[in-house]
Amino acid sequence: MLNLYIDPGTGSMLFSILIGIIGVVVFFLRTALIKIKFLLSGGKKVKIDKNKLPIVIFSDNKSYWNVFRPICEEFEKRGQKVCYYTASEQDPALKCSDDYKHVTFEFIGEGNRAYSKLNMLNAYIVLSTTPGLNVYQWKRSKTVNFYVHILHSIGHALYRMFGTDYYDALLLPGEPQAEQSRELEKLRGLPAKDIEIVGITYLDELKKRYDSRTVTDEKHDVPVVLLAPSWGESGILTKYGEPFIEELISTGYHIVVRPHPQSFTSEADMLDKLMKKYPDNDKFEWNRDNDNFDILSRADIMISDFSGVIFDFAFVFDKPVMYANAGFSKDPYDAWWLSDDPWNLKALPKLGKEISSDYKGKLKSMIDECIDDPKYSQARADIRKTAWQNIGNAAPATCDYLIKKLKELKESEG
Repeated sequence: MLNLYIDPGTGSMLFSILIGIIGVVVFFLRTALIKIKFLLSGGKKVKIDKNKLPIVIFSDNKSYWNVFRPICEEFEKRGQKVCYYTASEQDPALKCSDDYKHVTFEFIGEGNRAYSKLNMLNAYIVLSTTPGLNVYQWKRSKTVNFYVHILHSIGHALYRMFGTDYYDALLLPGEPQAEQSRELEKLRGLPAKDIEIVGITYLDELKKRYDSRTVTDEKHDVPVVLLAPSWGESGILTKYGEPFIEELISTGYHIVVRPHPQSFTSEADMLDKLMKKYPDNDKFEWNRDNDNFDILSRADIMISDFSGVIFDFAFVFDKPVMYANAGFSKDPYDAWWLSDDPWNLKALPKLGKEISSDYKGKLKSMIDECIDDPKYSQARADIRKTAWQNIGNAAPATCDYLIKKLKELKESEG
């Protein structure tokens, strides 16, 4: 018996080729149908496609419902028809169907199954947080007029290379992100995209929740220190590991470690080892809550590396941060092209204290200084002002832009 094996990379390439061929055929047939209708109508203009969807939202992960929920709610208020497609069967959006009349929700499968539907989609506008359009399996459909990218983190220019190159528009939180997006366009000779500064929806919701809390922050006998690392080779747990946790414990403060969710998949062996060596007790705990709101509220200070959660903590909860310079490499990211560091990496030294490799014996005093120094509070206010604009109004601004663009696209078709 002859056994054939196709490696994942080749399989992905073959899938992309197959979907490309099918897409060309579908596009050809649709175009031919339009021409036939045009001839039969005596040369009069006909509508291109009555079945064309106005606005499609695509989410590749259940965790991005916090970005899209405020947008869906705003569209619902306005009576705008929207199709929400998700590649996660656990997406909370799928449980919300009864709450909406104008927004519909559909699980379109995972991986290639989802991309096969997206690659032949017939719609005016697609809104998504997913980078890599037209780079990996997800290709631009010939029957989609306009692709719009919205951020799921306030940081930008840290996507894998070419993450947003093939989108038509970017919806961004502030001027620093817009400036670096324009720089990338010029460096790569790309046509200028629509760039609209709308704010950022999930932070609006987080701030609303924080401002409306009924219980005031409890006073702690000792500071609660939250270690919230990213994952990968540049993550603080990977770089510093056990010695760093030992140093944190030696401070006598209450330590909470909240690993990045991806760490439990990509770095499972490392985490298993650490969790066995450092079990939960009255001064040390591991946090895996789906919702990070409670632990962010409880913490007095955050220690991280280059994770975007630093800005969530500093901007919404207005608390100090410390960050480890664990040798972050820009090589695989869009940031490699920039003449300077991305705005978020440049902002970190102003927001809090840097932890270098000679941290031993110094961590407690560094934490104390960072909590007490008023300069960090002022820096948080200054950076928030430029990097997070239109606070509290991101969802309406996003819908305003998309509805206006939809009108323009329809008018251009006659």
